[in-house]
Amino acid sequence: CSYSCYVVLVQVMTQRALADAMELMAAAMAQEAVSRSADREARDARRGGEDELRLERFMNNKPPIFKGGYDPDGAQTWLEG
Repeated sequence: CSYSCYVVLVQVMTQRALADAMELMAAAMAQEAVSRSADREARDARRGGEDELRLERFMNNKPPIFKGGYDPDGAQTWLEG
C-alpha cells in the first residue's frame, strides 16, 4: 500500500473517532436534558406545595372577601376590614 493509502486509512480512522465522539456527546447531552427536566419537575412540585401552604396560612387569617358589584361605601368598609 502506498503513502496515499495510509493517508486515506488515517482519515477514515479520524472520521470514525469523530463520529464516535459525537455519539458520546449526543448521549451525554440527552442525559443532561433528562436530568434537568427531572430537577425542574421536582422544583415545580416543591414550589406548588409552598404556594398551597402560603395560601392556607393567608386564608387562616380570615381575610375580608370581596363579593363583587358596585358599592363605594361597601368597598370602603371592606378595605377597613
